[in-house]
Amino acid sequence: MENKISVRAVATIATSLVAAVISLKLSSVIPLIGPLLWALIIGIIVANSPEPISGRLRTTGGGVQMMLRLGVAMIGLKLSLYDLLALGLPGLIVIVATVTATYVGTLWLGRILRLESGLVQLIAGGFAICGAAAIVAINETVRANRRDVGLALALVTLFGSLMIILIPASSRALGLSTEQAAIWAGASIHEVAQVVAAASLIGTAALAPATTIKLGRVLMLAPVVAFAGRSRSDAQRSPSPLPWFVAAFLVAVVIATTGVLPPAVLRVTDLITVLLLAAGMFGLGTGIAVKDLWPIPKRALALSVGATFIATGVALLCVLTLV
Repeated sequence: MENKISVRAVATIATSLVAAVISLKLSSVIPLIGPLLWALIIGIIVANSPEPISGRLRTTGGGVQMMLRLGVAMIGLKLSLYDLLALGLPGLIVIVATVTATYVGTLWLGRILRLESGLVQLIAGGFAICGAAAIVAINETVRANRRDVGLALALVTLFGSLMIILIPASSRALGLSTEQAAIWAGASIHEVAQVVAAASLIGTAALAPATTIKLGRVLMLAPVVAFAGRSRSDAQRSPSPLPWFVAAFLVAVVIATTGVLPPAVLRVTDLITVLLLAAGMFGLGTGIAVKDLWPIPKRALALSVGATFIATGVALLCVLTLV
């Protein structure tokens, strides 16, 4: 029995990693759709295939969860506190104000719309911090059902993708400078890959400030996860407000700040991070039925619209005032 379980676990990990590699290849062909979204799409396709296919390729289980957790932890290696401090006080204010307003404002809207608390927490964290990675991390504490996780992932991907086009176009219409537009993009768009795509549309000089601001938002993951854990009072609440992989994320930030890892090693860890997250996203996708996501509930859609307006509005106000 143990051998069968071990073989199954190895097969699960192998299948997920193959899907992750395919996702990387697809994202290189269509950059506007990042590898995490491709992996999720492939997983959903598998889940909704005929039973002989979906039964063989479905990859739920501890191995998938572990890959997701390790991937979130390794994101910290991208973050140097020196880069963050180089933004100065205005940049830090933009980050903290946008993340706080988006997260708290979305929780407030969710209560008004009477949505399930777990779904609201996932959408709030995904829109405020770093998209899919934040949703995965926060779900470790709020323990939402698989349908709500899938719905939150779909919504954060949809709105983040729309903002790749809307933020650069709006920046030009408003007459923002390259620096202002870059900071606005980094402070309001959800996924790191989406921020990079939007910055490339703004201009070459926008890439560095946009990415730095975005990674500053990622650093807010730890306090938000801790808050989400403390805010739960039901039986599904995690016994620890800060999961081990979020603590590992903070350790990784410290390591990145020391500069002990050479660029060649960091390039390898970046690739491993994407592969782990994509493999985990594929696993999540294999547990999602399209009939459970479509049509998108109107109240969840309204919450996502509200979260987007808060993020873009607060970030723009800060940019116009401080930059």
